[in-house]
Amino acid sequence: MELVYLDNNATTKPADEVVEAVSHAQKELWANPSSVHRFGQSARQKIELARASVASLLGTHPRQVVFTSGGTESNNLALHGILSNSTDATPGTLITSRVEHAAIREPAEAFGKVGNTVWLPVGGGGVIDPNDVTDAILANTDKPGPILISIQWANNETGTLQPVHDIAQAIRGVKEKIAAERPGRPKVFFHVDACQAVGKLPINLDDADIDLLTLSGHKFHGPKGVGALYVRRGLRLYRHILGGPQELNRRGGTENVASIIGLGVAADLAKDFLADTARLARLTAMRNQFEADLLNAIPTAQINGPADLTRRLWNTTNIAFPTLEAEAILMGLSEKGVCASAGAACSSGSLEPSPVLLAMGIPEPAAHGSIRLSLSRDTKQQELDDVLGVIPDVVRRLGLVMPTS
Repeated sequence: MELVYLDNNATTKPADEVVEAVSHAQKELWANPSSVHRFGQSARQKIELARASVASLLGTHPRQVVFTSGGTESNNLALHGILSNSTDATPGTLITSRVEHAAIREPAEAFGKVGNTVWLPVGGGGVIDPNDVTDAILANTDKPGPILISIQWANNETGTLQPVHDIAQAIRGVKEKIAAERPGRPKVFFHVDACQAVGKLPINLDDADIDLLTLSGHKFHGPKGVGALYVRRGLRLYRHILGGPQELNRRGGTENVASIIGLGVAADLAKDFLADTARLARLTAMRNQFEADLLNAIPTAQINGPADLTRRLWNTTNIAFPTLEAEAILMGLSEKGVCASAGAACSSGSLEPSPVLLAMGIPEPAAHGSIRLSLSRDTKQQELDDVLGVIPDVVRRLGLVMPTS
């Protein structure tokens, strides 16, 4: 069997058009885009065209897009940009959850040592209740500094889709209530980590009550090392990286021209993909059938995430094989040419259970035996059929599924 890559939530293969655009930029557009000469301004023009492409994918204006080195930097810029902008005695309050990506969880834990971090409860399947968000806001309105809510749109491990629009509407309602009772205090902002959602789901930020949104190019067939942060018009953001006026004075440092151009191409391709609703429906059906066939072949397995398939990203399956170690499954799959992953990276030679799965209330034995299989828009039915012939064999060989009489 040829290599089957089902680790697309970790990274996607750069599209051929992206590779070509990046290569051309490295050869022909290597001037500094801040230079005033014609050569530099040619690079600047290409950056602005890429910014327009990313903005079009997000349904917003180009001047609201700030280029960064990727999702982690964008998340940190969003958090520090709001919470470090406080003129009060303390940096403010961060409201988030334990099912977020580490690029939010770890800064949130660090922020809790100098400010106020509030951890939201997580319901069944890893879904956050908008009412819990508004309750957390109202419980912290007397604390100094701004309030920032940070919620991931689509979970990178389970594919769980948060009710982002419902949460945004709930936040808007509570902001109106606060404004009526305490004009101007505190300021409340909503950040969405959409690294797994952008390029996979239609997004229109001009119709959403979202203040900040993170994306990463390599999650939708763009280059690694480049991403963006959407910043709502009029929002004051404290600069996290100092050293120049680039990116509308929001992120110092010479822009990564070639990668930004590649990100723009990836955004255009993603927009075309999302417009093909028949293709998106076909891929969704492929994942759903793959999941059903896998559960039928291994009855002891269980899906991590909402039972309602519409509440999970169309490309993601996180499946638990209780009493088995995920590391052993992944090694067995790798030997057969299947690329998959688990919820946490290897540490000291052992695979720790995913903190996301544990926060969802999944028992530790199941969390230890959970693996993630994630499709891309280019995944073929034959590849899934091949994997369906491999996983049950690997699992049986590891002793999970016992013969039945």
